[in-house]
Amino acid sequence: MKNTKSKLAYLFPYLQQLNLKTMRVWDIHPKYLCRKHLLAEHRELHGLWNILTKYKGKGGYSHHPETLRWFGKQKALYVRHEKLIKEFSRRGYSHYSPLNKELAVGSTNQNVFINTISEQKEILNRKPCECLLHVI
Repeated sequence: MKNTKSKLAYLFPYLQQLNLKTMRVWDIHPKYLCRKHLLAEHRELHGLWNILTKYKGKGGYSHHPETLRWFGKQKALYVRHEKLIKEFSRRGYSHYSPLNKELAVGSTNQNVFINTISEQKEILNRKPCECLLHVI
């Protein structure tokens, strides 16, 4: 865990200077996401979950900034998944891929951001989609 924290401390000032234009798991409430972004985040979240749980944070995208920010926060990632599923249900979408709650360990809060919430809203506003950020 100490190693991961030092990696994050080292990487995030650099990542924020890059002003990354892509997100994998948003921090904006799912009700504001269009269908495309809601489904894409769900798909990405499952991939991230597998890296963190099944592969113990090793392999393919283990050094990706999005993976690093969720390391040790599987419980928070589980909570995000549940929010996505609640939104699926509200919209009448089906869901057949639950996460194993027993693997939801670590912190329940995500307080590390690649982009701030305001920056995430700007990124989504620039996309040609139907995200409902104008109502936030």
